[in-house]
Amino acid sequence: MISFQNVSFSYPNAAKPAIKDISFTIDKGEMVLLTGVSGSGKSTLLRCINGLVPHFSGGSISGRISVDGHEPIKESPKSLCHVVGFVFQDPESQFIMDQVEDEIAFVLENFALPPGEIEKRIDKVLSILQLKDLRNRQINTLSGGEQQRVAIASVLALQPSILVLDEPTSQLDPQSAESLLYTLKDLNENQNLTVILSEHRLERIIPFCDRIIHLNHQGYLEAQGHPRQVFQQINIEVPLIEAAKTLNWQSIPLTINEARQFFQQQNHPITNNDNPIAHTDETFPSEKNCYKTLIQVKNLNFSYNSVPVIRDINLDIKQGETVVLMGVNGAGKSTLLRCLVGLLRPQSGEILFAGKDIRNLSIADISREVAYLPQDPNMMLFADRVEDELWITLRNHRIQIPPITPQKLLSQLGLLEKAEQYPRDLSTGERQRVALGAVLVTKPQAILLDEPTRGLDYAAKKNLIELLKIWQLEDKAILLITHDVEFAAQVADSVIILDHGEIIKQGKAKDIFAHYSPYMTQLAQVFPNTGWITEKDIAQ
Repeated sequence: MISFQNVSFSYPNAAKPAIKDISFTIDKGEMVLLTGVSGSGKSTLLRCINGLVPHFSGGSISGRISVDGHEPIKESPKSLCHVVGFVFQDPESQFIMDQVEDEIAFVLENFALPPGEIEKRIDKVLSILQLKDLRNRQINTLSGGEQQRVAIASVLALQPSILVLDEPTSQLDPQSAESLLYTLKDLNENQNLTVILSEHRLERIIPFCDRIIHLNHQGYLEAQGHPRQVFQQINIEVPLIEAAKTLNWQSIPLTINEARQFFQQQNHPITNNDNPIAHTDETFPSEKNCYKTLIQVKNLNFSYNSVPVIRDINLDIKQGETVVLMGVNGAGKSTLLRCLVGLLRPQSGEILFAGKDIRNLSIADISREVAYLPQDPNMMLFADRVEDELWITLRNHRIQIPPITPQKLLSQLGLLEKAEQYPRDLSTGERQRVALGAVLVTKPQAILLDEPTRGLDYAAKKNLIELLKIWQLEDKAILLITHDVEFAAQVADSVIILDHGEIIKQGKAKDIFAHYSPYMTQLAQVFPNTGWITEKDIAQ
């Protein structure tokens, strides 16, 4: 159904090809996972399937591509859009209309479908993706995860035979991600829909996929085949696989059930302990209880158009502490962060930073001491060069002698070799890190991150974890939003879970990730009552 034969592609004026000599076939009805580090060419390869590369991007392409009898290199994306449904990594970039229902109807109207059929298809996709309650909502009021589901719905409404998704679960909470993957697998198996998706958080995708195609950092196809076969050829730090290696299991488990069976077969003793083991990572500050509170929130309430979004929130964040904020899509997490940096003014309650009420501070004053990285990194990118993004921040704050040089910070973020590049030409994960550098170059006292792992591969996430540890040792107060449970378990001291704008659970990270079922890590599910939540716990 899909065939690539010796395909190479270079963007205009690029120093090297984005993908090189790629060959593979995908049969009808397969569900295929495309993997590779950030910047390896995954998004480029996906865009070749519907002709966006090269017709929209420009550049030079060689080789042959066949998609369900079409040739994307010769034909335009218009001739392929009824065959290939495409959902972008940043769904906010593909919306045309303001309202959810109108957005889904727009594409159907362009194909001149009768009104009755349009209504029928809208109802169906809203139901499939659990969006009925959002039918009449304005898209710009939705959370990132809700926007992601709307983008998928607008594509599925056309009933394509091939569905291509670039990081479809990157902004979804664990429950929504699992629901979406079961939906995609159901469409794949029962309606013979061919699904190709790219993801970095492999632990939750692997059980659903028939095959993996893996690109290396230079854009070459390094491995392809059944997931178990591919993971024997490449090194990817998926929790279950890392645990299997640590425990010297002979076979690689791909699902939690498989791992449980392997564990029982090994006759490993299980520690029955109602209290999770203590956090023993020596790189984290050891006397946080003695540190002063830097951010304090008291009885905070905020509403959009008289609809409550934040309800009576109380929280404290100390110096040298990392607090992770979690919850379902639309729970109010991003709204809370915007309130903390003065972008939104709450209807009632107090926000104190170092004892000062932020209502008496300008946004510029707040942002110098409180770094804020929003979900969409594009909002933070203005310059023609990566390094200039950091210098713009310094100039805006009138800082002549940087507390950390832009080049040093880019090196810490793994971006030094990208310093001269145009930021918007980078991958989503790389743009995320550029935006992070732009808000951190002032060396702020507090750091607020909204989905910082979006688009990051395992190596980049590991680098971010090390940076978070460094910032903690520098007594930074850190509050971050993430849906990535495995990442959160490695960085959090405490966890706050929101639902409908209210705190429904909070506590130490070890307690939440080991015992609270909606947010248990994979290893906590495999090894219950041990207190193990990360591979490091098993090693210790």
